[in-house]
Amino acid sequence: MPSFDRIDVHQHIIPPHWADALQKHGGDPSGWHMPEWSPAKAIEFMDRLQIKTGILSLTAPGIAGWQGDARCDMARAVNDYSADLVSRDPQRFGNFITLPLPDIENALREIDRGFDELNADGVVLLSNYDGLYPGDAAFEPVWAALNARKAVVFIHPTKPFGLDVIRGMPAPTLDYPFDTTRLAVQLVFNGVTRRYPDVKIILSHAGGFLPYAAQRFAELATAICEDITDANAVLEEFRRYYFDTALSSSQFALPSLLAFAKPGHILFGSDFPYAPARIGKSFADQLDASPLISAPEKAAINRQSALALFPRLAG
Repeated sequence: MPSFDRIDVHQHIIPPHWADALQKHGGDPSGWHMPEWSPAKAIEFMDRLQIKTGILSLTAPGIAGWQGDARCDMARAVNDYSADLVSRDPQRFGNFITLPLPDIENALREIDRGFDELNADGVVLLSNYDGLYPGDAAFEPVWAALNARKAVVFIHPTKPFGLDVIRGMPAPTLDYPFDTTRLAVQLVFNGVTRRYPDVKIILSHAGGFLPYAAQRFAELATAICEDITDANAVLEEFRRYYFDTALSSSQFALPSLLAFAKPGHILFGSDFPYAPARIGKSFADQLDASPLISAPEKAAINRQSALALFPRLAG
């Protein structure tokens, strides 16, 4: 494999105190198992795939099971743990901070603390919080604060609210791409991306179904949104998103993603450790071997495009 020094924007952290407490706070309703993780296992995986830096985030269900002050305390503890790991190895790790949403007031406080004290690389938002999607008007102050900081926001899916998991098919298998698509479309239909253009939004797993169905969504927007009359303008808003390749660099998914995404808006992602190492390697190998992507384009996906979002890693 060529040396890419990849930047992995979709890699997860499992803080021990969060993992130990999760079952007492509702567990993971997605039906997925919790994998083994440690900083050493992460480094081992990254070395195997020639990943220079992993930008870490807490995956779903995040801190949804905690309530009140306990939710804020867990968010702070998770962010402190991640920030300490980054401070000890800043070229190997980055950090998307977790917010105690839907508590808007305390989320704003954690944004300030995360960027001003913890040197966060960005923020992770789940696709919904107890059925409330971040494109809702209630989240307006959060988007305003993130826009003021020109923040990078990593959207990670969670189990769609009120939708039962099909037996034998945990939510990450097929429900997660659906919920990512729901939020991606809502943010554009509700004008969030237009009002806050300085936020750079990364969609997990190649944007779910967005690239494949973008034309459908754009045309229908003109029929259901009074303030939208131009389908092409909607498509351009969709194309402002960034897309990671986690579980999405196959010969079937890549043609749609490459046809849709703007140059420089496709980023490498692995989904480690929730996607087992062998699966992460399979998709990385498919990306490397793809005849659809030139060598300069592969270099951009693996590293150069991410440097535009995380310039501190250029050193």
